Amino acid sequence: MSQRDFLKLSDLTTSEIEAIWKRTKEYKEGQAKNKPLQGKTIGLLFEKPSTRTRLSFEVAVIQTGGHPVFISSRDTQMSRNEPLKDTARILSRYLDGLVVRTFSQKTLDELAGFSAVPVINALSDLYHPAQILSDLYTIRERKSDLQGMKIAWLGDGNNVAHSWIEAACLFPFQLILACPKGFEPNEAIWEKAKKEAGERVRLTDDPIEAVRKAQVINTDVWASMGQEDQALDRIQFFQAFQLNGNLLSLAEPDCMVLHCLPAHRGEEITDEVLEGPNSAVFDQAENKLHVHKALLEFLLDGGKNFGR
Repeated sequence: MSQRDFLKLSDLTTSEIEAIWKRTKEYKEGQAKNKPLQGKTIGLLFEKPSTRTRLSFEVAVIQTGGHPVFISSRDTQMSRNEPLKDTARILSRYLDGLVVRTFSQKTLDELAGFSAVPVINALSDLYHPAQILSDLYTIRERKSDLQGMKIAWLGDGNNVAHSWIEAACLFPFQLILACPKGFEPNEAIWEKAKKEAGERVRLTDDPIEAVRKAQVINTDVWASMGQEDQALDRIQFFQAFQLNGNLLSLAEPDCMVLHCLPAHRGEEITDEVLEGPNSAVFDQAENKLHVHKALLEFLLDGGKNFGR
């Protein structure tokens, strides 16, 4: 395959991510005037509902000169079990790129394996790499340097946590994840990270240990999409992991609070924290638009205008 896919964060090198962030800044500041997706059509194939990810990708395609086509999987022959390899090969002949939001990472991998155009992971059960590109950019925007920074994760060892774990293997920050027992990250992903990042990644079931002196705290919903039937049962395990004023007070005074949204206010995070001075949540959401512009340009246009 000649195309570049973005299925997980480690599909990019550190230097490539830095170049994408540099271009992101140009887009956000209005310095990038070219239209690198001019004449290109990008499909957005979504099996899961979305607000920020869908809109940020759609608007990013439009503002870089391309044309987005939203494709709900239930309205396609995928809903009638057409083989994914057939879908991928046909979509490749109609489109210049494909953004996929799906349940199974295997679905994404198979689509990419038979696609002749770049495939971007807009969320799967295993990873959410485009989200972490935006999250890290937001930290860099406010704090400049990731070197030695302590970043905490509170809650479920889910797809977003997995992409944070990959990020810690690429960049020199400390990542400590506080997850209830039985809700830890995927074992294979965690073991790989321990080999690559060593003591810079740690896992605990104590949220106080995780947030103490942290410079960034991340959290997410306690039950992800597709786990709604577990939501009530999970509350008993996650209550101590709520990001509230008491926990936040243990972090550094200027600690950044991140949440990829939507938030269940009063569950994993309180209104006091989400709306407070430490919250970067809405800047984080806005930055998805600018990061996605740079990511699309990098994958579909080869980043020919990067650094100019």
